[in-house]
Amino acid sequence: MPADIRLISTDFDGTIHEDFAHAAIPEALQEKFAQLQAAGVLWVINTGRDLSSLMESLGRAHCRVQPDYVVTVEREIHQHVRGHYQPLEPWNTNCTRDHADIFTRHSAELTALMDSLEEKFDANFYRDLWSPLCAIARSNAQMDAIQTELETFCAEVGELVPVRNDVYVRLSHRRYSKGTALQEIQRRHGLSAAQTFAAGDHLNDLPMLRRSVAEWLVTPVNGLPEVKAQVTAEGGYLAAKKCGEGILEGLTLLGL
Repeated sequence: MPADIRLISTDFDGTIHEDFAHAAIPEALQEKFAQLQAAGVLWVINTGRDLSSLMESLGRAHCRVQPDYVVTVEREIHQHVRGHYQPLEPWNTNCTRDHADIFTRHSAELTALMDSLEEKFDANFYRDLWSPLCAIARSNAQMDAIQTELETFCAEVGELVPVRNDVYVRLSHRRYSKGTALQEIQRRHGLSAAQTFAAGDHLNDLPMLRRSVAEWLVTPVNGLPEVKAQVTAEGGYLAAKKCGEGILEGLTLLGL
């Protein structure tokens, strides 16, 4: 019997989207999303990208299906309304306020941390609209070392966590993640983890790849070892195919 799934949350890069592929988002996967939406299933793209970057990539990929929601920078929620995406309130306002508050309260420590990291590592450190400390490392090994330093700092602060994707990392309030954003969408629609499917391939996907958030979990074959380990431990499915083909494989396995 098909699983009773009413909400699908997918990461974007490496999960449904593959750079330089013949079809960046497989046509069969797009058709599956369209069919599920027609049956009343909500589709969320849950990504670390900002909204403009995501919209541009969806256009370049000739994606003809519009997700019902997008979660951007791993925390901001936007709902599709009449052809455009509008901020979900009061979630986004609260998210912005809480980040501004914690970054302001710890501004001196964060400045000192940035200075210390710049002295230790030959990496690119900078500030952006979402985090006062971001880094792009020269290798994953270097990022491992940077992440260790950030985790030590965040353990002392308590409310901050490093959010990593490959050789990139930024800081975020612990209350806001791909997982908590997905749970807010569930709350808005009266849905449960038992009715939710989530798929991802990288470290920043881990907060939503838990059965407490989504009972039905999939990672494609290109998922990181840490992601595969968590999905396996949570009773999820490791697809044999990569990226979008792997997600389609998982949806098909569930009878969707």
